[in-house]
Amino acid sequence: MKQALWALALAGLMLGCSRNAPPENPFITGRTWNIAHQGGEDLQPSNTMLAYRHSAALGVDMLEMDMHATRDGALVLSHDATLNRLTDRRGRIADMTLSEVLRADAAYAFSPDGGQSYPFRGQGVRLAQLSEVLRAFPDLPMTIELKQAEPSIARPFCRALRETHATDHVIAASFSDQALNEFRAVCPEVMTSMTERELKPLVLLGKVGLARLPKLRGRVAQVPVRAGGIEVVTPAFVRAMHARGVAVQVWTINDPAEMRRLIGLGVDGIITDRPDLLKQLLAKAQAGQS
Repeated sequence: MKQALWALALAGLMLGCSRNAPPENPFITGRTWNIAHQGGEDLQPSNTMLAYRHSAALGVDMLEMDMHATRDGALVLSHDATLNRLTDRRGRIADMTLSEVLRADAAYAFSPDGGQSYPFRGQGVRLAQLSEVLRAFPDLPMTIELKQAEPSIARPFCRALRETHATDHVIAASFSDQALNEFRAVCPEVMTSMTERELKPLVLLGKVGLARLPKLRGRVAQVPVRAGGIEVVTPAFVRAMHARGVAVQVWTINDPAEMRRLIGLGVDGIITDRPDLLKQLLAKAQAGQS
């Protein structure tokens, strides 16, 4: 067993020495990005234009969103596959037409004070469509998660990005290997994150200094701080990913102390429901460096 580990370590060392500098990655900028999870879910109704506009006005570095397709093929933004939890209607998005989805009040369940008030109910807040978000924020980076694998939404998603010239500032993400691999095949010019299956060997081999060995399937590691009892986001992990040109974005962080710790580690992005709070902490961190 020891001999096998030594052989792996030697192979990793030789591989590391033979590789050139990592390719440039536009999502590694030497500072931590403020990434608004679902547009800032704790501040505005999630995955709505109201939320995205609010976070854009805050000056976030990136919007994060989740995507499904309606029965008639429209790409809409919703974390859940159904309307049940967040709106005044029930049913699966995939079983509805776009017009049916847009009749739902996407602000119905949003309450900033634990249920004491619902300030946006009945004000015409709807789930956003991918097309309107891409048009509204043509220069703002986005990470867009493909929430469904079947039927595939890879081709219409890629077409929408190409038509709006967004291919150079969008990260495509998914927990589904099938969905992400289909997207990579039809839209190779768009950067992707990695699925859990793809990230696992990077994390585990990184614990013994061999993070250079696994093949990279994406250029962004969107990871939790911990998973399955394992500390994922460590100084060594961040260094190893940067050495391979992989950006590290951590989800979903709302605690100020954890935000400060991750900023200190040099992660490339923090995905948060509280982009307002993260904005303050990043400003303080920047002021401390100057």
